[in-house]
Amino acid sequence: MKIAVIGMGYVGLPLAKVFAEAGVEVVGIEALPERCAQINAGHSYIGDVSSADLARLVGEGLVRATTDYAATADCEASIICLPTPLNANREPDLTLVKEGARELARHLRPGQLVTLESTTYPGTTRHELAPILEAGSGLKAGVDFFVAYSPERVDPGRADYTTHSTPKVVGGLTPACAARAAEIYGRAVATIVPVATPEVAEMAKLLENIFRSVNIALVNELAMLCDRMKIDVWEVVEAAGTKPFGFMPFQPGPGLGGHCIPVDPFYLSWKAREFDFWTEFIELAGKVNENMPYFCVQKVHNALNTQHKSLAGARVLVLGVAYKADIDDLRESPALKVIRQLLVHGALVDYHDAHVPELPDLGLTSVALTDGVIAGYDAVLIVTAHTDVDYGAVVQQAQLVVDFRNATAGIADTGNVCKL
Repeated sequence: MKIAVIGMGYVGLPLAKVFAEAGVEVVGIEALPERCAQINAGHSYIGDVSSADLARLVGEGLVRATTDYAATADCEASIICLPTPLNANREPDLTLVKEGARELARHLRPGQLVTLESTTYPGTTRHELAPILEAGSGLKAGVDFFVAYSPERVDPGRADYTTHSTPKVVGGLTPACAARAAEIYGRAVATIVPVATPEVAEMAKLLENIFRSVNIALVNELAMLCDRMKIDVWEVVEAAGTKPFGFMPFQPGPGLGGHCIPVDPFYLSWKAREFDFWTEFIELAGKVNENMPYFCVQKVHNALNTQHKSLAGARVLVLGVAYKADIDDLRESPALKVIRQLLVHGALVDYHDAHVPELPDLGLTSVALTDGVIAGYDAVLIVTAHTDVDYGAVVQQAQLVVDFRNATAGIADTGNVCKL
């Protein structure tokens, strides 16, 4: 069997790896020639795919990459894994998916399967993707070729649930489409979860991430209240988490990161307005989470004031800029928003992140935590708690620590730690 994966980024490259490890030949369609060159040389640029594994699969002839959509013509399936960002008005931008579909349609042949994995709103597969494929190929979706939606559920950096072991939700345009998609994905994924329609699969993806967004917003709002009431929110969450039923602990923090959780609620809110429905609960959660970086900067300002210092002109070191611990992914990272706000307020900002050596857009390069470095800053902010940092040493050496991740829990309090 041979398949095509269109878009070899955080979703596409791990998916290609899983299929190839199952013995399926994979051709990756990637718009950036430099990425194609890296893949074909066995060099991975995605943390969840090691270069050693990629080089082995390339060497075995199971993975290759090209910019040419013509390579999809002899594939049994094409899986679209292209970005679906929000535009400046916080509305869904399907430009890349639509462009990819138009290119794919030129080479589509009877009997092929096309699945969409990109996060989107309900109705995209049926009313956007399928018509483009039909118009460009002259074929009929659900009759001449198969169409399905199967949302990606990748959690970067996670080892317990991988692309292979995470159950795969599949919704086909017709029962035959669903069956074919389940058959293809079943070659590489351990568990297939068929649903009645693409719309169910599309909505399920949104629900998964909106569930997290809403609950994180709840605990973030609680964190702001606890700050005002002088209550330790981390101890509150830990205590509530001892209940063996009816409660699921979520952690507060400086905001949401990654492609899905900060973005998905806006997809559904936008689509809901088409039906004269306002998702006020979901939108409120988005507002709370969007406000957290600003709250955190105010927290730094207040903490410096207790030491008779101003944020303007203060030397500030940010620890961790990736959106979550132990990965290099910067997508929607709240750390970037925190840094920008610190700069707006006149702070002199440096950062340390072994996973992210530089931030070209901000003109910053990661500083090494060599002896004496920590003590030279007026404040050290723990924004992303990578496990390779010795937080005990940070507390011992820093003039002031502002901890947004509870990374200093269990470390002897020296009076210089301020928590979210």
